[in-house]
Amino acid sequence: MKKIIFTKNAPAPIGPYNQAVLIGNTLYTSGQIAINPATGELVLDTIELETKQVMENLKAVLEAAEMTFSDVVKTTIFISDMHDFAKINVVYGTYFDEKTAPARETVQVAALPKFVNVEISMLAIKEN
Repeated sequence: MKKIIFTKNAPAPIGPYNQAVLIGNTLYTSGQIAINPATGELVLDTIELETKQVMENLKAVLEAAEMTFSDVVKTTIFISDMHDFAKINVVYGTYFDEKTAPARETVQVAALPKFVNVEISMLAIKEN
């Protein structure tokens, strides 16, 4: 059965989508950008702070589904400039144990929603 995941601790959807969908023990998150859910403002001061806000938004969605980053099996990172990859990777890496980190792809795109620099989505599975 499909369960919609929503938390006020992550940005509210601004279109016909949800923060995440849980089917059985598998969670599919929508891409998160660096919107501070408390203020509704974008966090774009530095690529590091932007990435941290994205990861905190994803953390809130995972927690709403009673999961953690250790349950994440796959991530997709969309970035507007591949030159930012190393800085994004450092922040991203602080949320995972390198030995059990998820599979991942990183793709440079022409533009992202609200013209942010990074968007990340995740697939997580809660083992019984």
